[in-house]
Amino acid sequence: MTDTADVVVCGAGIAGLAAAYHLSARQRVGRVIIVDELPPMSLTSDKGTQGYRNWWPGPDDTMFRFVSRSIDLLEETAHESGNVLRLNRRGYLFATSDEAELARLEATARRVSAFGMGDVRVHRSVATYTPAPADGFADQPTGADLLHGDAARAAFPYLASEMAGVLHVRRAGFMSGVNLGAWLLTQSVAHGATFVRDRVSSIRTDGGRVSEVGLASGIRIATDRFVIAAGPALPRVAKLLDVTLPVFHELHAKVTFRDRKRAIRRDAPFLIWNDPLHIDWSANERRDFGDQRDFPGGVHIRPVDLTHGDELYLIWTFETDRRDYEWPPRFDRRYAEVVLRGCAKMAPAMAPYVAERSRGVTDGGYYCKTPENRPLIGPLPVGGAFVTGALSGFGLMSAHGAGELVASHVVGGTLPDYARWFLPSRYDDPSYQRQVEEWGPLVGQL
Repeated sequence: MTDTADVVVCGAGIAGLAAAYHLSARQRVGRVIIVDELPPMSLTSDKGTQGYRNWWPGPDDTMFRFVSRSIDLLEETAHESGNVLRLNRRGYLFATSDEAELARLEATARRVSAFGMGDVRVHRSVATYTPAPADGFADQPTGADLLHGDAARAAFPYLASEMAGVLHVRRAGFMSGVNLGAWLLTQSVAHGATFVRDRVSSIRTDGGRVSEVGLASGIRIATDRFVIAAGPALPRVAKLLDVTLPVFHELHAKVTFRDRKRAIRRDAPFLIWNDPLHIDWSANERRDFGDQRDFPGGVHIRPVDLTHGDELYLIWTFETDRRDYEWPPRFDRRYAEVVLRGCAKMAPAMAPYVAERSRGVTDGGYYCKTPENRPLIGPLPVGGAFVTGALSGFGLMSAHGAGELVASHVVGGTLPDYARWFLPSRYDDPSYQRQVEEWGPLVGQL
C-alpha cells in the first residue's frame, strides 16, 4: 500500500505533536502524517514532572529566550483552549539553609534578570511578598522573589526551620502535559493531519534527498520531508538515514507518593532543596541500600492532582550515569527510599512516612541529551530530513517553541537568531566544540 504526505513526523510524544501542530495548524502544510508505534504521549512525555520555568542561568541567554518563547505559546494555548492544560504560575521555589548559597541564588537571579526574566524583589518581611495563587497564570508577577530568614519561614512554614531563605521564580509552575498533547493532536487532526499507529522501518533517498518513508506494516509513504521527533529513539531513527547524532541517555526517575498526612500544602509551588544532604543509614539499611551517605542537593517535591487528590511527585537526581536506552526501564531499587528520606529533610512533616512501608510508585523516562544539554532542532545532512529532539529535562516546557522552530525550518520560514545554536551542524565548528567542553553537561539542568 502506498500513501503520500507533504511531511511525515516520526514520533507522537510532545515534541512530535508540537511539530505536527505547527506544521498543520500554524504553517498550513497540506498533509502531515504522524507515525508512532505507541499511542500518543505514552513513552516518556507523560513520565516527567510537567513543570516549566523561565529560569535559565546561562551560560548565555540562548535557552532563556528559546524557552520564554515556548512559554508564550503555552500561554496562548491556555487562553485559546480555556486552559485545558491547567497551566498555573505557582513558580519554582529554591530553598537553602546556607547563607552563602542564598547569596549565590540572588546573584544568579540578577544575571537571569538581565536576560529579561523580570525584577528580583528582596523581602525581609513576609508582608511585602505576594504569594502565588494555586490556579491560573494571568496577571501574575514575573522575575523572582528572594525571601530571607523569618520571611521565608512565615511564607513556607512546612519547610525545614533552618532555612536561610528561598528564591521564588515566578514565571514558572506546572501543567497537564497529557492534556497539552491531546489538544495539540486534536488541533493537528482538525487541520488535516493524520496519526498512524506504526513504526518507521526505512527511509529511501534519491539524489541525497528523502523520497519515501517505509513502515513496518508494509505501508510506504511518498514524501520529500521527514521530521524525526522520536525522543529517546532518536539515534535509532537517525541511523535509518546513515546519520549519527551526538546524543546519549540518562535515566531519570520520580516517585508518585500519597501524602495522606498533608505534609505539603496542596497549593505549594515546585519545591527544590538546594543543599547537599546526609543520610544516616542503620547497619541493616546499609546492607539494603549501600554505603553512600552523602548526596548532592536538588530534592524536588510538587503536588499533583491525580486519583486521590493527595499525591506528590518526589524527585532527586543523585545519579546521572549514561545508560543504554531500553524499554521498559529498570530503576535503582533504593531510589524511592533515598528520595523519601531527602524529602523528609526538606519538609520535616514527611518524616513519619520514613517509618511506614509505603514508598509510592517509581517511574520515569530517559533524558536524551547533547553534550551541552541543548536541543537538536533543524535540518540534517540528508535533504528534506529534519530533527527536533534532545529536549533533555525541558521537553514539555520547550516543545511548543521547538515545534514552531522546526516547522519554520521545514517550510523555509523566518528563523529567530537563537536557531543557529540548536542546529545539528553546530558541532562542525571547532571553537563551539571547545565551548561545549568548558560548559560541561549539566548546563540548564536543575
